[in-house]
Amino acid sequence: MSTPLTCSQARRAVELLASRPLVRLVTEIDDNGPVPPRRLAVTLPDLSTHQLRSASATARAHGLVRIAPGTGLELTEAGMDLADLYDEMARWARRHAVPAPVCEFSSRIRCVLDLLAPSLTTERADGAQAGIARLRTLLMQWLADHLQVAGVPEPEPVA
Repeated sequence: MSTPLTCSQARRAVELLASRPLVRLVTEIDDNGPVPPRRLAVTLPDLSTHQLRSASATARAHGLVRIAPGTGLELTEAGMDLADLYDEMARWARRHAVPAPVCEFSSRIRCVLDLLAPSLTTERADGAQAGIARLRTLLMQWLADHLQVAGVPEPEPVA
């Protein structure tokens, strides 16, 4: 995607992708394989029942997970791509001690997405954002490949 997002599109994308319960669900399935829906509370005990239901419903609605008969929730291609993007973001954040030298994985993802958010509405990352230009490129590519998945409508073509 070479076209920048509108402020509203960028905000929606960041809010969706930075949701702690969604990050936890996607990375848990990526790390450990499918999770039976009835085992979510045991698998992710740090999330409330409401957070688990919401994350699961959101992930299904956006095509990040599907229910596989006999195994449970598994990642779709979009979900696997998102898990890879999360891993890249977390590696960058650990290398740069963002937001702190020691913190939770989902906090790192939230912080990186918050850093990237302003650059999503411009042609390129510049200034302080230049150090994370590669992450911006990966995020913009994920959004281009999965715009409807992220619930972010395509940018209007410029006339």
